[in-house]
Amino acid sequence: MAASELYTKRARVWIPDAEEVWKSAELAKDFKNGDPSLQLMLEDGTSIEHKLDPKTKNLPYLRNPDILVGENDLTALSYLHEPAVLHNLKVRFIDSKLIYTYCGIVLVAINPYETLGIYGTDIINAYSGQNMGDMDPHIFAVAEEAYKQMARDERNQSIIVSGESGAGKTVSAKYAMRYFATVSGSTSEANVEQKVLASNPIMEAIGNAKTTRNDNSSRFGKYIEIGFDTRYRIIGANMRTYLLEKSRVVFQADEERNYHIFYQLCASSHLPEFKTLKLSSANDFLYTRQGRSPVIHGVDDTKELSATRNAFTLLGINESYQMGLFQVLAAILHLGNVEIKDKDSDSSLIPPNNRHLMAFCELVGVTYQDMAQWLCHRKLKTATETYIKTLPRLQATNARDALAKHIYAKLFNWIVEHVNKALITNIKQHSFIGVLDIYGFETFEINSFEQFCINYANEKLQQQFNMHVFKLEQEEYMKEQIPWTLIDFYDNQPCINLIEAKMGILDLLDEECKMPKGSDDSWAQKLYNTHLKTCSLFEKPRMSNRAFIIQHFADKVEYQCEGFLEKNKDTVNEDQINVLKASKFDLLVELFQDEEKATSPTGQVPGTGGRTRLSIKPDKGRGKTSKEHKKTVGCQFRNSLQMLMDTLNATTPHYVRCIKPNDFKLAFSFDPKRAVQQLRACGVLETIRISAAGFPSRWTYQEFFSRYRVLMKQKDVLSDKKLTCRNVLEKLVQDQDKYQFGKTKIFFRAGQVAYLEKLRADKLRVACIRIQKTIRCWLARKKYLRTRSAAITIQRFTRGYQARCLAKFMRRTQAATIIQKYQRMYMERKRYRQKQAAALVMQTILRAYMARQKYQGLLREHNAVIIQKRVRGWLARCWYKRCLVSLVYLQCCFRRMKARRELKKLKIEARSVEHFKKLNKGMENKIMQLQRRIDEQSKDNRSINEKLVSLETSSTAERERMRGELSRLRGVEEDAKNKGNQVTSLLEQLEKLKKELSSTQKEKKTIEDWAQTYRDEMEKMVSELKDQNCSLKKEKDDLNRLIQEQSQQMTEKMARAIVEKTQQLETDLNEERSRYQNLLTEHLRLEEKYDDLKEAMNVSKPGHRRTDSTHSSNESEYTYNSEYAELEEGSRAAEDVTRGMDTSLTLKLQKRLTELEQEKQSLRNELENREDQFQRARARDDVEFKKARGAELEYESLKRQELESENKKLKHDLAEIRRSLLGNAATGAGAPGSPAYKVVLEQLNASCEELEVRKEEVLILRSQLVSQKEAMHHKETMTEPSAYVEDVSKLKDAGELKQAYIGLKDTNRSAAPDFHKLNEDGELWLVNQGLKETIRLLEHQLQAQRRGYDSEVESLRGELQNVKEENNRQQQLLAQNLQLPPEARIEASLQHEITRLTNENLELLAEDPTASREARVIILRRMVDLMEQLEKQDRTIRKLKKQLKVYSKRIGEMGAGQTEGQTSPGQVVDEPIHPVNIPRREKDFQGMLEYKKEDELKLVKNLILELKPRGVAVNLIPGLPAYILFMCLRHADYVNDDQKVRTLLTSTINSIKKILKKRGDDFETVSFWLSNTCRFLHCLKQYSGDEAFMRHNTQRQNEHTLSNFDLAEYRQVISDLAIQIYQQLIKCMENILQPMIVSGMLEHETIQGVSGVKPTGLRKRTSSIADEGTYTLDSILRQLSAFHSTMCQHGTDPELIKQVVKQQFYIIGAVTLNNLLLRKDMCSWSKGMQIRYNVSQLEEWLRDKGLMICGAKETLEPLIQAAQLLQVKKKTDEDAEAICSMCLALTTAQIVKVLNLYTPVNEFEERVSVAFIRTIQTRLRDRCESPQLLMDTKMIYPVTFPFNPSSLALETIQIPSSLNLSFLTRV
Repeated sequence: MAASELYTKRARVWIPDAEEVWKSAELAKDFKNGDPSLQLMLEDGTSIEHKLDPKTKNLPYLRNPDILVGENDLTALSYLHEPAVLHNLKVRFIDSKLIYTYCGIVLVAINPYETLGIYGTDIINAYSGQNMGDMDPHIFAVAEEAYKQMARDERNQSIIVSGESGAGKTVSAKYAMRYFATVSGSTSEANVEQKVLASNPIMEAIGNAKTTRNDNSSRFGKYIEIGFDTRYRIIGANMRTYLLEKSRVVFQADEERNYHIFYQLCASSHLPEFKTLKLSSANDFLYTRQGRSPVIHGVDDTKELSATRNAFTLLGINESYQMGLFQVLAAILHLGNVEIKDKDSDSSLIPPNNRHLMAFCELVGVTYQDMAQWLCHRKLKTATETYIKTLPRLQATNARDALAKHIYAKLFNWIVEHVNKALITNIKQHSFIGVLDIYGFETFEINSFEQFCINYANEKLQQQFNMHVFKLEQEEYMKEQIPWTLIDFYDNQPCINLIEAKMGILDLLDEECKMPKGSDDSWAQKLYNTHLKTCSLFEKPRMSNRAFIIQHFADKVEYQCEGFLEKNKDTVNEDQINVLKASKFDLLVELFQDEEKATSPTGQVPGTGGRTRLSIKPDKGRGKTSKEHKKTVGCQFRNSLQMLMDTLNATTPHYVRCIKPNDFKLAFSFDPKRAVQQLRACGVLETIRISAAGFPSRWTYQEFFSRYRVLMKQKDVLSDKKLTCRNVLEKLVQDQDKYQFGKTKIFFRAGQVAYLEKLRADKLRVACIRIQKTIRCWLARKKYLRTRSAAITIQRFTRGYQARCLAKFMRRTQAATIIQKYQRMYMERKRYRQKQAAALVMQTILRAYMARQKYQGLLREHNAVIIQKRVRGWLARCWYKRCLVSLVYLQCCFRRMKARRELKKLKIEARSVEHFKKLNKGMENKIMQLQRRIDEQSKDNRSINEKLVSLETSSTAERERMRGELSRLRGVEEDAKNKGNQVTSLLEQLEKLKKELSSTQKEKKTIEDWAQTYRDEMEKMVSELKDQNCSLKKEKDDLNRLIQEQSQQMTEKMARAIVEKTQQLETDLNEERSRYQNLLTEHLRLEEKYDDLKEAMNVSKPGHRRTDSTHSSNESEYTYNSEYAELEEGSRAAEDVTRGMDTSLTLKLQKRLTELEQEKQSLRNELENREDQFQRARARDDVEFKKARGAELEYESLKRQELESENKKLKHDLAEIRRSLLGNAATGAGAPGSPAYKVVLEQLNASCEELEVRKEEVLILRSQLVSQKEAMHHKETMTEPSAYVEDVSKLKDAGELKQAYIGLKDTNRSAAPDFHKLNEDGELWLVNQGLKETIRLLEHQLQAQRRGYDSEVESLRGELQNVKEENNRQQQLLAQNLQLPPEARIEASLQHEITRLTNENLELLAEDPTASREARVIILRRMVDLMEQLEKQDRTIRKLKKQLKVYSKRIGEMGAGQTEGQTSPGQVVDEPIHPVNIPRREKDFQGMLEYKKEDELKLVKNLILELKPRGVAVNLIPGLPAYILFMCLRHADYVNDDQKVRTLLTSTINSIKKILKKRGDDFETVSFWLSNTCRFLHCLKQYSGDEAFMRHNTQRQNEHTLSNFDLAEYRQVISDLAIQIYQQLIKCMENILQPMIVSGMLEHETIQGVSGVKPTGLRKRTSSIADEGTYTLDSILRQLSAFHSTMCQHGTDPELIKQVVKQQFYIIGAVTLNNLLLRKDMCSWSKGMQIRYNVSQLEEWLRDKGLMICGAKETLEPLIQAAQLLQVKKKTDEDAEAICSMCLALTTAQIVKVLNLYTPVNEFEERVSVAFIRTIQTRLRDRCESPQLLMDTKMIYPVTFPFNPSSLALETIQIPSSLNLSFLTRV
């Protein structure tokens, strides 16, 4: 292909640039062969001329098409060169925020300097099991590929992570190990994977430090071997380290730090446990302050130390060892602060009592004098003598630093060794995956021995990498059987030979180290003499004689020779080492006890496990050991590096190249210069060069045909696609060297795919132009016809409009003339009428005014006369009333004065003692005289009274007659006077009326006129009011409408709030269900783990067998009322089973079980003791209460009788006195001053006082009696003494009554002494009134008592009626019990007794809540007693049954003769009866199945374990096993056999679990038992007897309810079992669907031709073209239909099927969306269209099955929105707003991820700009959502089992013979 075909106008090329390395430009005109330059235009519009090299004539690199930019694999690019690689990495890193990119077999990782959320467990699960090319590049994809190849090829793997400091090597290695730990797990409970991850913080603390390029730079290399067993689970790990940078311990450059552990200790020095270390701030120590940067931004060293200590603890390094380690590290810091001073020019000294040296010696346990001496002296040995030589200050300081470095190296080795010990296991290692985290190529301004070793190691690794890449490339060509030639690639073996060959740099360095006076200068001269002229890779700097230059594969590096010899020797003063060996500190001695062994002073550790060791094993002899110890660092490093290369060559390598994008640690900032340097150094460009030298582009024949079908004509398309591709390629590409045909692929050289893409684009462009031309023609013609039609229509309408306007104008002119005529006439008539009306109004008003004036004058005169008359009369009455009041007041004052004087005299007389003595003299005689006088006077009074009565009656009649006559005469006289007055007044009124009539007539006319005007005004006002009313109505309507709108809004708002609240509650409920079901899942997992351990134990112990059906541990899960014997048997069985498990765990469980049993027994004993104490206390209280009450009642009854008799006597005396007083009233004997009167009055007062006192006592006693009676009533009706509270309340009421009565008594007493007033009234009225009140009060109390007695009688009658009803009910129950079988009678009676006691308890609680607790205790005790009696009776019945069976067997063995001989004399011996065939009556079955106890195992085996679901589902009714099991359970309930019920249920549950564990991966089996378990659960509910379930039954079904046992607890257990089966069904279904989803939903082209196939790289993806073995959408739909039909055949509940389908669709949507988010090639417009079509097919399937309302469609909403997001416009702010409002089911991270991954498949699509993505992020910033990127594919919706009763009658179920259940008997 000529250059002129590619370098045409508008072709884009890359040209070199000083700033950006490469810059893009576009050809301004075509290039022709021979042109010396190219006319280019830069992207900013600048035109330049690019001159070609006159020697090479090389044209600039061509730029790839835009659709290839951002590819996952760099080898997929059509043009493979440096600018293409750099641009592709930049676009992915900056625009798409993708840090990983494939470059053939290499994963390029760019450090983002930002924490990304792409390393979570969900991402690990997404990459697990995927092919490396099927997902976007990721470190997890490399780890998965290594893990998969280890399992598939049975070959060890290695992951080589390299890069310069700060590129992210350590993090990448850490994530790779995390992936292995997550996906593989461990085989034991030792958590090996956690230990492997825990080694990271330890190694980072002691081996990482801050540098100018990286805050966490690894200053050593490490190779971690992760070991796996035969099942490829982690069993252990082993770590090897290389070349620890010891110099960092004593020196750090600016802006750098020492190792992290030192700063962590200094930051934690304030902790109490670190006080003994005598540490302080890091700035106080020389070894930590030299870099002047002790703090890392964002890092808390105190927390980091805590994490390090936790990691030490997890790895088994205890606290004492940890403190020992910290003690050594603190000693190193103190050693650095030891100041050495000059003594003279050749000697030095340490000042005495140096506090840092003292702290060092104290920490390491050595003497101060020895350490101070050997820090400043050195021992020299000769053949005969030993000398001690002083050291100058500089040498002593170097020796001190060398000792610090040596101690730290020993400590580092010790830690690595113990980490390896913690990671190693005793299990045999089957294979391993090695992770190599090693330094990348380094070049600085000053490069020393460390950089030399690092670059040497990278040369070896690069050689291995080149060989591996070359090997893979050639293997691919041989596999495809295409002709190939050797590819030329850069071989760095000469550089390696320069370093490690004989007489190489390392050899000369070792030789110089052996020289007594060897120096860096002499070694440099040897290098110049040996290699300067013989090796082209070795150069000498022009300006230096102490440096050399090596041409490495990456770049030239200049090394300074200064310090090479010293670092290679790595010498330490042995006298100082001997002092440390003599330390009292055990850990320090342990560090140096292997000093004689070959230990790398560079930090490498002898391996404790694995395949190879990096340490040099010492020889057996002591002399050889010493010699080995003197090996140089370079020699040891070369040997260990060779061992590493041997290990890598024995494994399959995987490469991760880490790139540092900038030197300033800026997030997502890309520096092209730094990136290119690293790409050249890490071998990525070499991989590109090797690929470009061969055939980098590879297409399968199907992919080529699909992509370039547009370049073929119809006649070129043949049935054989391979032949078609050959023919087309021969026509399109003339040079056959540009491609090769393999067995399955077509190989293209670099640039050929771009050429084919150009041809395809040109063809599509021509086709587009033709389509555009045709469409534009059609659109223009349509537009012309539409315009012409519109013009004609407009003309027609315009002309018609003009004609109508003219006619309208003429009509309006004529109408206006007529209107003017009538308007003028109307105006004139109106003006005349207005004038006339005005004149009339004026006259009317004037006349009315004059009349009113005259009328008002007359009216005023008349009113004035009336007022004068009334006022004068009122004044006269007022004067009369005042006089009368004054007279009355004077009388009152005078009478009051006389009364006060009389009262004063009486009081003085009453107080005098002589007066009382006189009154008392002869009181009895006087009383007798008075009594006789009263009798005589009473006789006289009676006769006089009779006379007076007769006189009074006659005089009364006469008086009434005279009064009537007088009143009649007076009435006649008054009538006459009134009539005379009326005549006069009527005449006067007549005159007035005549005058008023005349005035009224005048006013009438005036009023009528005024009414007319008023009417007019009112009409006007009414019209205005109507207008206002209309406006108000409008306002009202508006307000009503507004109110309605507001009410509607409020209603909607409330509805939304209710909906949201409901959704929240549903969400909470689902979360609670999910948590519960997750716990069940975890429980099932632990059960399976337990079974696996048990099986492993059985396998490890042959001959020891235990059946699963007798596990008491499983039985105990579902048996809640087990007996103690069963618990003991279960514990013994558990001990036997777990004997092979962990002994400590078993002992803990046994100890806990014993404690629980003891606690249970102690609680039971305590409960019994409390009950006994309560019973005794209650009995004692009852006795005492009865005794006290009896005595109190007797005393109170006697007292009451005595008081009542005294009260009657007093009443009798009072009555007699009253009668005597009334009898003598006429004779004056009872006058106030008489002696009799005074005596009677005193007696009366004394009697009243005594009566009041007695009455108080009576009231109190009566109230107590009432309360006692009520208490006794409660005592009789209840079973406990509860009257104390009633007594207290009643006493309170009595007290209140007493206070009321005392108040009444006080008022009576205050009124009693007014004797004068009593005398004035003529009777003792007040005393009488007080007695009446007292009698009334007593009568009220008597009535209250009578009502209480009546209520008690009524309650007793009600109780009597209840007793009668209870008696009748008991008789009915007795009759029913007699009809029951004997086994069920006891249970029925127990149930009735419990019901009765419960009702009594409820009644007691309602009557007296305070007494309910003790009543409940009594009832519970009675229930316990009844249960004990029932158990005793059950045992007795069992015993009798056994005896009956024995006797029946004996009787059966007896002969007929013996029976005849044993007949009694009274019996009649019957004659032998001949056998007669008696027809069997058809039995009425009860829907029960009877089986024997020994047939239970056979029942479970035939019905569960050996049942084939397919035969049952096809031939028999759905749920038949569940019905059979329930019918067997019903019979066990019917015979009241609780043991049979328990064992049947336990065996059923365990058998279902066993069959599911055995065949849990079979969807049909799991679905079958899910259906039957649910049916069994529904049967337990349907026939439980609960009203909520019984209302769905028929009358016959309600007769079949369970009668003896409440299985509610077992329903919960079976529900849990159903949940476990459902989750297993989901997992089984997920395992079947998982391989189909990605292929069917994403990769397969359901709509052919929509998606374009892009060229792929070395990592081939699954083709979207459906081959014979691939899955399609139809495969998914067929599988869903199979699931649905299987569940329907098994009779699964419809609601449960809906939940299963919803879970299926969730899995489909989640897996599809997760893969879409992790696959850049799937994020395109055409793929969005494919996804939406596939989703529509799934929705159509839902409609066909009638499952649209099951919620499955909603689970696909995130996937639908993601597909819509791929198809919508993504340019403007309006598009951003539309996306934000549309993608509500997607999180912000998912939306941004899709936009970043969006990739155009064709040139006509455009990429999403970074600004648009920023706009989306800004708009979605306020969303409150989870930051998780991927959906949780393991999430299972919480399942519910709605009650679904069966209409099938149990008695109609027939058991087929195929089930082999002939031992079951229908009952």
